[in-house]
Amino acid sequence: MAPITSPAVDLLARSTRVGDLPTLVLSGEIDLASLPLLSDAAARLMGEHPGTVIAIDLDGVTVLDDAGLGILLGIAARARDLDGDVVLVCTTPRLRDRFRRSRLDRAIEVRDRLSP
Repeated sequence: MAPITSPAVDLLARSTRVGDLPTLVLSGEIDLASLPLLSDAAARLMGEHPGTVIAIDLDGVTVLDDAGLGILLGIAARARDLDGDVVLVCTTPRLRDRFRRSRLDRAIEVRDRLSP
């Protein structure tokens, strides 16, 4: 799939496969303005791979606000409704600490690499 971007939004979403794992690679800012783009890209990837685990690679994300945390939870819920799941891939200490403090890492698996 071609990368999805918008001139008014500072987020790039690109889907790929890493081994057997469908992966959404994000770079830029996840904030209120970019939520529709992220939601659409995740829905498209889940639609192409129903009933499977998808990964969302956050290593290129520079901003993740509270609305972004909420959309990640919503994406995981949608994946589970389709008998799939979501794992987050993140090595950025600042974001991993945010996941820990918000307890998002209790609701969604957070990995430091794409392979388990």
